[in-house]
Amino acid sequence: MSVPDPRLAEALGDVSPRVELLHWDMTGPAPRADIDLAVVPYVPGSAHLRWLAGVRTRLVQAQYLGYDGVAGALPPGHVYANARGVHETSTAEIALALLLAGQRGIADFVRAAGPIEPAWYPSLADRRVLVLGQGGVGRAIEARLAPFEVDLVRVARTAREGVHGIAELPGLLPGCEVVIVGVPLTDDTVHLVDAEFLAALPDGAIVVNVARGRVADTAAILAEARSGRLRFALDVTDPEPLPAGHELFRLPNVLISPHAGGMSTAMLPRVARLVRRQIDLLLTGGEPVNVVLRS
Repeated sequence: MSVPDPRLAEALGDVSPRVELLHWDMTGPAPRADIDLAVVPYVPGSAHLRWLAGVRTRLVQAQYLGYDGVAGALPPGHVYANARGVHETSTAEIALALLLAGQRGIADFVRAAGPIEPAWYPSLADRRVLVLGQGGVGRAIEARLAPFEVDLVRVARTAREGVHGIAELPGLLPGCEVVIVGVPLTDDTVHLVDAEFLAALPDGAIVVNVARGRVADTAAILAEARSGRLRFALDVTDPEPLPAGHELFRLPNVLISPHAGGMSTAMLPRVARLVRRQIDLLLTGGEPVNVVLRS
């Protein structure tokens, strides 16, 4: 098997003597033509996957949860697994951090860089919070919202018991003061958060995006942010990163973090745990977990 960096190799600890550990960061050709388990580096984009061409693998293991763009970049003949179970909790943490900072004026206090008069800010308690996306990230966010005494509205692609469908959004958005976006990026979710979506929200609402930048229309966000009608807390943007000097950085009703949702100390041990599980499954002839693509 190959790992992209020594930190992950160290975190894996002792593995089976049947495993030969190679270093391959996918910035150049593979060290072998046959690699049973290739762990992909934690870097943006999918261009590095081209180096898998001509390499025989049993499993390509990503360190990301999202896999948008992978289908078009992965050479034929590979099985690709995402990192489900690794990033959900950390992403939920940053969603709540951004939301609380936006609701309780933390950004204003920091930007003041000096004494500031106390002011009234909206609570999180008693707000109607719409969580858009009911995968692992959405569920992790909801678990952390529970102690805050919110009125929770769940939305997924299709309706089911206790969960509204995306088609119901026009009727739901006018009554929601907080929207947290955690859907995967697919053809159906590109610009899901558009001008019409935002226009349906009440004045003063806050939109938190921890999904992918392209799920939201940047021009629509900018228009609402300029007007001051809505507030935004964005861990992801389109383009990403935003160009230096972009207007969104300067608006007082916008908080931006640099797509850091999964980047916490929880990541490395959880990736190592997932990779060890995949090793055990491959050694015993089992089916790997988290498979999302077969090219």
